[in-house]
Amino acid sequence: MKIGEQIKYSISVETDSTDLVVFPEGNTFLPLEVVESITTDTSRIQDRFRLLKEYSLTQFDSGSYTIPQQRVIISDREFLTDSMLVKVASVVVDTTKQKMYPIKPSVEAPSTFSIPNWIWWTLLGLVILALLFFLFRKKRKEARERELPPYEQAMLELEKLDQSHLLEQREVKEYYSQLTFSIRKYLDRKVYDRALESTTSELVAYLELQRESGNLKIDRKTIDDLKRILQRADLAKFANSRPDVITAKEDRSNVKYIVDDVKTSIPEPTEEELMRDEMYRQAKLKQRKKKRIIIGMIIGAFALVVAAGALVATKGFTYVKDTYLGHPTKELLEGEWIRSEYGNPPVAITTPEVLKRGEIELPQEAQQMLVGNETFLYGSLIGNFYTTVSTVQFNQQVEFNLETAVDGIYTYLESQGAQNIIMKREEFTTLNGAEGIRAFGTLEIENPVTGELTQNKYEILNFAENGGYQQITVIYDVEDVYAEEIAQRLIDSVELTNLND
Repeated sequence: MKIGEQIKYSISVETDSTDLVVFPEGNTFLPLEVVESITTDTSRIQDRFRLLKEYSLTQFDSGSYTIPQQRVIISDREFLTDSMLVKVASVVVDTTKQKMYPIKPSVEAPSTFSIPNWIWWTLLGLVILALLFFLFRKKRKEARERELPPYEQAMLELEKLDQSHLLEQREVKEYYSQLTFSIRKYLDRKVYDRALESTTSELVAYLELQRESGNLKIDRKTIDDLKRILQRADLAKFANSRPDVITAKEDRSNVKYIVDDVKTSIPEPTEEELMRDEMYRQAKLKQRKKKRIIIGMIIGAFALVVAAGALVATKGFTYVKDTYLGHPTKELLEGEWIRSEYGNPPVAITTPEVLKRGEIELPQEAQQMLVGNETFLYGSLIGNFYTTVSTVQFNQQVEFNLETAVDGIYTYLESQGAQNIIMKREEFTTLNGAEGIRAFGTLEIENPVTGELTQNKYEILNFAENGGYQQITVIYDVEDVYAEEIAQRLIDSVELTNLND
């Protein structure tokens, strides 16, 4: 094949309709790349089925490559295809016929970084919230700045009423509403802080009580005039009464006299009252400040909820939790991986952290058979992720049986505290052609702190190369998706160096 050309790799299986067939998936065709895994084609041949699975493979470097044996599982039985040699030829370019062009100037590559849409929506929501909060504060501030002292405010409202044309337009109801509001608001700010919501009889009764107690030095006639104006206004607003224009203008004049009389009748505040007012003002300021802080916190919390909701909706809850709250194996997976050689005979492996030298206890008889042994490890059996690389070199007269060594794995795991061990085994070949046995399955380990059993998966690669025994062990939490990805990447990277020709 030529560089970049695609070839079809087909696997055909004839079997009964009751058999379950599992074709290879993933990076099993390395060093060739899988461009497309085509859906399995099924056809009937009398009382049997014929399953055809096709893959599109390619390679972008010239040279000779071997497609490794592919494993097909049919009802718990494994079958291996033959390996296949593929030669990738480079494309010869005839420079005598190809027109030459000058070197083009360098251009800036377009940026591949793109901001997710949820960030823009979150920012838009925050901007809108900030704008509404700013407008709300500005409006309240302007309202406070525009508000005049009580007497000046009452006079201003009466002048605005005079400038309106409500009487000319026969809007008597609206006229009396504004007229009585001005006098009630003045009394609310200077005499009785419930004047706006009190009924006419309640307000008049309060003023009479204040007059009799001497707290308010107001004429009896002023109270009577106020009572008459408020009653006439109530009739205009609620009984559809329509006083004549002259009466309405007289009531407007009387309201001014009432305001003037109330102003002169209110005694000057004592120093103690001024102090109480100052304390009251300070308390109000603190209350408003506290309210602003609470509003700000509510807006901030709402913004966080919106941002978190957008993240969860686009990325999922597990991603958000692991990314922002942290996850030990996720940090391992996304960290900088290191490739090193360990032991003798050496084992090359890529790991998220450098493996540290450890020790393994061997019986005295076993030590006499060895030239040397080394163990390197990371993590612990009760953690999220645990891996070891062990190498043993035997004396020349020792005959080592790999199958027997694999049979002893079960006993070794039990000695480490594992329980309920389920083990499977299969042949395994590394990328550089070292053949061994892969033992894998599940086991349970008791947590010494909580006493609970944790479910784990394990992968153990076993090789007998270069006059020694090499073992790579990976044990991880069965529910940890990041640990599973680490384990797969670690297992795929194993190579045995200095293999005998």
